Amino acid sequence: MRVSVPKEIRSGERRVALVPDIISKLTRAGLEVVIEAGAGAESGFTDNEFSSAGAQIKSGDVFADADVIASVSSLTPDQMKKLKRGAITISFLSPTTGIDSIEAAVSAGVTAISLELVPRISRAQSMDALTSQALCAGYRATLAAAELSPRFFPLLMTAAGTVTPANVVILGAGVAGLQAIATAKRLGAVVSAYDVRPASADEVKSMGAKFITLELEALEGQGGYAREMTEERAAKQRELLTPYIAAADVLITTAAVPGRPAPRLVTEEMVAAMKSGSVIVDLASETGGNVAGSVAGEIVTTANGVKMWGGKDVPSQLPYHASMLFSRNVVNLLLLMTKSVDGKPTGDVIPDFSDEIIDAATVTMGGSRRTPEGKK
Repeated sequence: MRVSVPKEIRSGERRVALVPDIISKLTRAGLEVVIEAGAGAESGFTDNEFSSAGAQIKSGDVFADADVIASVSSLTPDQMKKLKRGAITISFLSPTTGIDSIEAAVSAGVTAISLELVPRISRAQSMDALTSQALCAGYRATLAAAELSPRFFPLLMTAAGTVTPANVVILGAGVAGLQAIATAKRLGAVVSAYDVRPASADEVKSMGAKFITLELEALEGQGGYAREMTEERAAKQRELLTPYIAAADVLITTAAVPGRPAPRLVTEEMVAAMKSGSVIVDLASETGGNVAGSVAGEIVTTANGVKMWGGKDVPSQLPYHASMLFSRNVVNLLLLMTKSVDGKPTGDVIPDFSDEIIDAATVTMGGSRRTPEGKK
């Protein structure tokens, strides 16, 4: 069967779904790999590298004869229409917002697999693209903050005097938050972090940061995510966080609830209480923002001199390694569906819906929307 990788066409997307060093895993499994010419250029991977790794390079349409299409962003409705019935797509399908593409997949009889829906279980960790890309985002967030800040991050002892370290506060201690903590600590900052899940405290402390403890109800959700909070609790949380944020030189926010707008953690009044020259990095700007006034893809300077960096296509700002990690997630998922007989690969990709990973991640199949087994 043929696995094809098109150029990404969404504005700001610089990643590629497969990278050269992973191609051999697919060819050894009996699969043919086709890469659209120039698909890896934005990520730093040349056509010659793909060709040397065993992939075919094709100019023009890679959709019509594909059995599997791997992409980072969801295919557009027009691209879905080009696929043959029964083809499989693997991508970030955006199941709550990409309705047009999902409907096109249904009309085309395409099996559409959404990487957002890969369950957070031990067996699926190597296929969890949300986690791998959140790691990239957390790293980039701290670098963006360091670039914008007028302060050094580390403690410096000089003949001209001592430079005190930057005080960095991070809201959200999921994968992105923990990576932001680790990066800020490596740069020498004094770091503290808050998360609505008390279980995160040990992880924060293991990174060398201080966990901010507020006298509030815990909000543990499913799959390792935080669940939504009431407005009353959110207001109390903002009140208790205000002195920590006012004292921060850098604030990084990473909080998200899958499939919903980002929770508002920081109000305009809280931003107004920060010192001139402070920096805010809001990784959730694309889904509404954790911080009032942040704008995705822009740097906004407030009246009191605080710079706010709104995250947009953040993993794509590190396209080389983000693509490498994403590619491994895709290949591990694809090989889970690739059949073998007596230990020998057949080169057939057949989703097995008795497998909880495939069951949970498949959105469309056979001309209809699919409801995973056991889910309503």
